[in-house]
Amino acid sequence: MIKKLLPLLTATLLTFTAQAQDFPETPKSIELNLQEQALMKGNNDFAFRLFRSVRNDNDLIVSPLSITYALGMLNNGAAGITRQEICQTLGFNEADADEINNFCKKMHTELSALDEQTKVMISNAIFLNECNLLPDFEQKAHDYYDATTETRNFGDGETMNAINQWGCDHTMGMIPSIFDELTFNPFATSYLLNAVYFKGLWTLKFDKNETQDELFDGTITVPMMHLLNDLPYYENATFQAVSLPYGTGAYQMTVILPREGKSISDILPQTNSEMWQELYTHLETVDVKLPRLDITTQLNLVETMSALGMPSAFNAETANIPNFCSTPQYISNMGQVAKIKLDEDGTEAAAITWIECTEAISIGDEPVTYEFHANRPFLYVISEQSTGVILFIGQFTGKNATGNIPSGVKAPTREKTEPSAVYDLSGRRLKGRPAKGFYISDGRKIIR
Repeated sequence: MIKKLLPLLTATLLTFTAQAQDFPETPKSIELNLQEQALMKGNNDFAFRLFRSVRNDNDLIVSPLSITYALGMLNNGAAGITRQEICQTLGFNEADADEINNFCKKMHTELSALDEQTKVMISNAIFLNECNLLPDFEQKAHDYYDATTETRNFGDGETMNAINQWGCDHTMGMIPSIFDELTFNPFATSYLLNAVYFKGLWTLKFDKNETQDELFDGTITVPMMHLLNDLPYYENATFQAVSLPYGTGAYQMTVILPREGKSISDILPQTNSEMWQELYTHLETVDVKLPRLDITTQLNLVETMSALGMPSAFNAETANIPNFCSTPQYISNMGQVAKIKLDEDGTEAAAITWIECTEAISIGDEPVTYEFHANRPFLYVISEQSTGVILFIGQFTGKNATGNIPSGVKAPTREKTEPSAVYDLSGRRLKGRPAKGFYISDGRKIIR
């Protein structure tokens, strides 16, 4: 029996040795100073908090980095409590806007140049609805985020298509559209956009001949890929973790697997920057099985980001974003579309985060309405306002009015007209009395 197995074991060992020799020894790295290390640690904590907040029982992919860039760019227009909340939510705590800008610029520059075998693109854009950015904001958006700006008429019927095309172009076609007629807001002041695109080939590719259909979670059958090699590995009583490198090893995918009898919910309390630093300490021989993936996720981030610590930015009355464009703004909507494809050759992933801003007009308290029905005798005075001098004074009792309509003559009646239609910012016509908020009537923005 041993003699029969010996050729198979020898072939497996030779394959394993050949693959192990391909493992990168010293990939390029990005050097961070102490301040940048603190920013990275805080932002990684945000990444895990974000994931814990948005996850459910469905397949999911989200890009915390894309959110960081979109909000980091907008943060240059914020002030006061809104800026403080954005910084703290992103894990940047007491860092000022320029420190965040420099951090984002460094990552933008160095991530794309780190590994010529792995493609990483970070792109930013601002689409404006016939309004102008303040010069200081526009300069920072260009200098730190390399953001393009474009002014259009959002009601021209073409802007939505232009934004969708921008997203498609900057995700290499992975995300062909962001908005449709129901989600695009033609009355928004602006859309701030970030796109992150990644494409990496495995350093140690999975052999397609070894991929087999296998049960996943005991319920469904999936194409399961297979790899045996020396890989960065970590384990504890709750989970196992393995790192799969791309290209020259500058990028990697870490797969965190709950132990038998455990679940992702058991892992989540341990997911933070400290846990992240414990991984990748040494190589172990690992027999990996991993399913192919093809996942698309669409998230609305308003409630999520509010709950994570920045509620003021989403409220027209509390948002403090005075340094963005010519009128104060608030975030009227925010979302992300993300996609991943993973197979035996490597991984392709993309995400677009969009921030919709709208003019913030303080509505204040509901005005009090007083009745003044002049249906009984009254006095009247005609005077000059600055001095108060009275030109005329009189009274009206109705007894000697010359305007009384003679008997037998029908009084003229006003033509009855329909009240003007009122629409919400999504273009839906409202029925009945609208609640407090922003609306459109006769082509004009109104508030109540």
